[in-house]
Amino acid sequence: MSKILRIDMSDLSHKWEAVPKEYEILAGRAFTSAVVNKEVEPMSHPLRENNMFVISPGLLAGTPAPSSGRLSVGAKSPLTGGIKEANAGGLTADRLARIGIRGIIIDGAPSRGSKDWYSIVVRKDNCEIVKTNNYADKGLYELIGKIWKDYPVKPGIIGCGIAGQRLMKCAGVFGNNPENTDPGRYAGRGGLGAVLGSKRIVAIISDSTGGEIPTPKDKERFDRGRKALREALDKHPVTGKLTSDDGKPFGGLKNYGTNILQNILNEAGGLPSMGFSSGRFDGAAKISGEAVHELVDKTKKKFGDAAEASYAHACHPGCVMRCSNAVPYEKTGKLHVSPLEYESAWALGTNLGIGVLHDVAELNRLCNDLGLDTIEAGNTLAMLMEGGLIKYGDGPGAIKALKEAYSTDSALGRLVCSGTQTAGEALGVTRIPVVKGQALPAYDPRPIRGIGVTYATTTMGADHTAGYTIAAEILGIKGTVTDPRALNKAELSRAFQATTAYIDATGYCLFIAFCILDDDDGFKGMTDSVNGFLGKDIDVTEYGMAILKNERAFNKNAGFTEKDDRLPEFFRTEPLPPHNVTFDVTDAELDAVFKGM
Repeated sequence: MSKILRIDMSDLSHKWEAVPKEYEILAGRAFTSAVVNKEVEPMSHPLRENNMFVISPGLLAGTPAPSSGRLSVGAKSPLTGGIKEANAGGLTADRLARIGIRGIIIDGAPSRGSKDWYSIVVRKDNCEIVKTNNYADKGLYELIGKIWKDYPVKPGIIGCGIAGQRLMKCAGVFGNNPENTDPGRYAGRGGLGAVLGSKRIVAIISDSTGGEIPTPKDKERFDRGRKALREALDKHPVTGKLTSDDGKPFGGLKNYGTNILQNILNEAGGLPSMGFSSGRFDGAAKISGEAVHELVDKTKKKFGDAAEASYAHACHPGCVMRCSNAVPYEKTGKLHVSPLEYESAWALGTNLGIGVLHDVAELNRLCNDLGLDTIEAGNTLAMLMEGGLIKYGDGPGAIKALKEAYSTDSALGRLVCSGTQTAGEALGVTRIPVVKGQALPAYDPRPIRGIGVTYATTTMGADHTAGYTIAAEILGIKGTVTDPRALNKAELSRAFQATTAYIDATGYCLFIAFCILDDDDGFKGMTDSVNGFLGKDIDVTEYGMAILKNERAFNKNAGFTEKDDRLPEFFRTEPLPPHNVTFDVTDAELDAVFKGM
């Protein structure tokens, strides 16, 4: 029987509750957004006691459904001032689901001036709030190793690093990977790591000892669905097996990770480079997924089993798409960072004009260690470059600036963790690529209008994962590419946003979308597995739209209007080379995405 754990950090108390009927079919993003909308005062300060931090494993987490181990966290965002959900892989969703926890709701905060830090240890029918001052102010690589020594049951860990403990807006929520070698499984966006820091929580440790695999209500339908989805994923060229029958590389994600997109977007002229001033980058191939693949093969050949390098790495238990990687140091073969995703390689490489793989990996490792969202941190470093503090292309200079964040008294260190908008405004920059205060990801909206519509209108601030129209506009669906230059993208974005919200609730990884949009059997497999687990049919679009309605209701009550659903001015006025186009989607088209909601 699933249950909810409520924690009040004001008096360090907790209690268990049954899942109320209104939340009976809600999990993941559906659960976090429902709780935030219902229980958080929309005008509350996001870094004070009246905000809540909500955790929920996806509906199918802990089950044998393929790639279904995603975890959602939610709160009022200190970066956007609106509602935020972010999700990630790692171990925590699996651990919580197996001990029957539908959600954890953390309220309150210790009294102002408190110097103590805490960790929450969750076990089957048991919760401890433990004073852990010895966990604070540590790099996260050191911290996850210490926690696994202190709790030798291979627990899931999420929490905040140095940046979150200092209430910095770039702070993400880290998670440990399945091997506990890297804290790089990030629910990164929205500054939610700072919300945990405001509650004086360093880590949430989940121990699934004595737990069990969640049981579907209609096991036959669930099994039929998960097997059909697995088959569809395996045969799709994006999500499929590592090699084909003739031994040649097959599945794009397994071989090259999400960073396979670096060269694809570069060729399309939609790869934002040098602070969104160009759509192409001459150094893209040097930091691409193909470059990482080559480096992994090279170090494996040189160092053999001692090489700590891989592609086709799983980010959570049961992941079959395995788009993660472990990037090695070229000279030693030892682990440098895991993972180096497309968004991170773009934000810390292409966007900064840095085409040296080692420098990009080092910046990523520093973000993982400090507790920073790589997208926000990379865009913030770009503001330092726009403001003249560092030159574009200066990898060592960017590394030096980011290392300042370890210092307790470095103004530059605080600035580089403060978020793109804050840093840009402080430095007098006028080209600041944010929507609702959150920095844009790795697709320029000028030549790819649908993703621009998503950036503008999503409840989350600029966020590609909220409605990934790239699948239609660049990669194509069923062999057909939706014209990325077309201006009528409201319907496309709305459909993707609703479907994405549904997927974020199920615990499935968003990347199953590549397969289910192409393969009707795969789509049916997904819905059969979800409906079989619940023992009832739910409509994908209706369920997703209900989530979006909750989120839009919160934002409206927090003071957001349609005027907030806009891109920055320079996207409309500055043509982007090489296609020399602007974002000229009308305001009426943007407003049509959620008209009447």
